[in-house]
Amino acid sequence: MIQELSGDLLLSGADLIGYGVAPHDDFKNGIALALREACPAMYKDFRHYCKQHHPKPGSLWLWQGVDHAGRRRRYAALLTQEPASRSGGHGGRAHTEHVNHALHELKKLVAKESIGSVALPKLATGVGALDWQHVLPLIRAQLGELRIPIYLYTDYKPGVQGKEAPGGPAR
Repeated sequence: MIQELSGDLLLSGADLIGYGVAPHDDFKNGIALALREACPAMYKDFRHYCKQHHPKPGSLWLWQGVDHAGRRRRYAALLTQEPASRSGGHGGRAHTEHVNHALHELKKLVAKESIGSVALPKLATGVGALDWQHVLPLIRAQLGELRIPIYLYTDYKPGVQGKEAPGGPAR
C-alpha cells in the first residue's frame, strides 16, 4: 500500500528507510548529506563496503545501527546512479534500469527480513536527474503489491514529521 506524503524522510517511523545513491558516493548532496550528518557510522560503513565489494548500480546495501539521536535504524542504500568518474567526484546520473533493479532488490529484502514498512524519497530525481513521472511507475510496479505500508515522501518539509498511517491509502 503506497502512501504519498509531505515531511522529512529522516523523521519517518518506518522499519526501513531507503534512499538512492551512487556506488562509492561521498554523500555530499541532498538526502545523502542529511544521512551522513544524522548517522556518520552508516556513511563510514558504506564507504568501507564499497571499497571491499565494488558494488554495481542496480544493487542494494543494508545498514542497521543507531543514529546520532540514539534511535535504532535500518537504512537501505539503493544504488540508482552510475559511480563518479573519479575519486571524490559527484555520482553520475541515475538510470531507470538501475532504479528498477534496486527496487526489485528492495522487494526481495522486505520479504527476506520481514520488514513491516518502508519510507522512500523521490528516488533518483535530485542528483540522479530522473523525472519523477518515470520513477513513480517503477515504484508502483515493484512495491505496489506488497502488503505493507510504503511511505513516499514526495514533498520535502525539513523538520516536519510525515503523517504515516499504517496501511495507508493505496495509490
